[in-house]
Amino acid sequence: MKTSHHLSVIALSITLGVGLSACSNSTNNGASTVKDTVIAQSPVQKYDAKTFFETTTYFGSSFSADGSYILMGSDQSGIFNLYKMNIKTGQQTALTDFKDTTYPVSWFPNDDRVLLTQDNGGNELYHLFVRETDGTVKDLTNTENTRANFVNFTNDGAFFYATTNERDPKFMDLYRYDANTYERTLVFENKLGFEVAEVSPDGLFASLAKMHTNRDSDTYLLDLRKRTSKPTIISEHTDPANYNPMAFSPDSKQLYYATDSKGEFSQVWQYDLQSEKHSLAIKDNWNVRFVYFSESGKYRVSGVNADANTRITILDTATGKEVVLPKLPAGDLRSVNFSKDEQTVSFYINSDTSPSNLFVWEMGSSSAKQLTQALNPQINPKDLVASKVVRFKSFDGLEIPGLLFKPKGASAENKRPAVVFVHGGPGGQSRTGYSAMRQHLINHGYAVFAVNNRGSSGYGKTFFHLDDKNHGENDLQDIIYGKNYLQSLDWIDADKIGIMGGSYGGYMTAAALAFEPEEFKVGIDIFGVTNWVRTLNSIPPWWESFKKALYDEMGDPATDAERHRAISPLFHAQNITKPLMVIQGANDPRVLKIESDELVEKVKQNGVPVEYVVFDDEGHGFSKKTNRITASEAYVDFLNTYLDIPNKVAVK
Repeated sequence: MKTSHHLSVIALSITLGVGLSACSNSTNNGASTVKDTVIAQSPVQKYDAKTFFETTTYFGSSFSADGSYILMGSDQSGIFNLYKMNIKTGQQTALTDFKDTTYPVSWFPNDDRVLLTQDNGGNELYHLFVRETDGTVKDLTNTENTRANFVNFTNDGAFFYATTNERDPKFMDLYRYDANTYERTLVFENKLGFEVAEVSPDGLFASLAKMHTNRDSDTYLLDLRKRTSKPTIISEHTDPANYNPMAFSPDSKQLYYATDSKGEFSQVWQYDLQSEKHSLAIKDNWNVRFVYFSESGKYRVSGVNADANTRITILDTATGKEVVLPKLPAGDLRSVNFSKDEQTVSFYINSDTSPSNLFVWEMGSSSAKQLTQALNPQINPKDLVASKVVRFKSFDGLEIPGLLFKPKGASAENKRPAVVFVHGGPGGQSRTGYSAMRQHLINHGYAVFAVNNRGSSGYGKTFFHLDDKNHGENDLQDIIYGKNYLQSLDWIDADKIGIMGGSYGGYMTAAALAFEPEEFKVGIDIFGVTNWVRTLNSIPPWWESFKKALYDEMGDPATDAERHRAISPLFHAQNITKPLMVIQGANDPRVLKIESDELVEKVKQNGVPVEYVVFDDEGHGFSKKTNRITASEAYVDFLNTYLDIPNKVAVK
């Protein structure tokens, strides 16, 4: 359920909006308070959800073979489709116009063909497609009920690799595709539940991960030259630790992997395939999240999760010196990529008050060029709010971090209601960065406190594991103590605090209302788990390689069903007395619709106000802009109704 370093362990996380990035400052420990200098300011204009979500989401920053274009995904039409961006003129050209959400995967290395992926209405059965240069699109996943994942191209562009579960729904086998004919060859029949990470640029080796528990995993190498070869472990260890593959060097001589075996935070180590020597490559006082290289290996890009921000370093591998970027807008860098000739860099910058915008920089030049303007021009950026990182003590003295958003104009004389927001996971993390949904709430007068309760990633492995088999208990108390912290602030209306969250955060919302029914005035459950018994017995088959880690985290339904029932809000819905909103995707393969149906019906029987919003064309999260708008308006209307803001301001 948690994400552990580079390897994505299937998490009940969720896309609630756009965002994640910079502009936060750590504050004092303990029961800290946030004090701001009171200054005169112009009234804040109020915007509706449509205005916030008319902001465009961009992602993808890879260069075409000739370096002229960048392949990107964008929801400017309301549904994510593919576009190419001319880096000289900034002109965008649509490459697809599908009615289902479509994501870019990669340009072909030597021409203008494109790989892309798409599922069906949020069912998470992603197929791999190729878009030919004439615009025709071919499905390379030719079986139903199959999930496919792209891996990577070889360095000469002659082949690419992908995994599918068509042989056995539980396991992802590795195939090599001819990049010209698309003829494929099975190169690894995965019968033991490995996770394929990457194929070396020369096509000779594959890196694999194997989860044993949620705190112990191994990295393996597979020699693809021998059809009958077996994976070879390169991470022998005795004490529990995670070893997860990250990237091969461009010359295929080294494999980089992450491990938390040396301390609280994950480091990156280098394994030499010939000498079998291990050496430290990158360490920090936070988790190193990723490492990768430019085409020839001249530049190495790495990223650190520094207190809910991403700190990126670009290293010149020849000199060992960090590349100095030109002056840039405030925010986190994301998706740094190099052109094939390594003369041009593309990247996004994102912050709480600015959505991700695409930039290109000619190496050595004095400035970078901004190619997109993602924020809706109808929004004055001065009306947006940046977060502050604050910390408070929980019931047992444990320090809990969170991101606090204070609405403009809030003061001791103008107290504001608040919502405690709980992230997905359970091993997720609320991070800085733009979120239309979050800014919509703040703009309408609600303080938002995104609490990173125990069990959240990014704060060391001890903190990460503190909620194992303890869900809805101590982690829920962290959320309640987060509410108590809000009540200590003189600009918060202490009697008007709600709770909301998505996926695991939705579970925590329902759990708060069921197990601590007097703590929060309202709850908004977004795609939340409410019946762990059903959820853990109906996980998608492609989660098989993560099942042991999942059960270590949540408990095995064969032996822990009684505890699962005890922590499931559905079986305690008679305790819910506060107004509840439930958001559900009809095609959700993780949280089945029947689960939310049952919760809503039971809470209604209590005579409690319940609002139930079902999206027929969504799965576990939002993929369509119109649905995000509908949901965000519903949140604000619900909070306005049941937290009873006086003197509601008309939206312009």
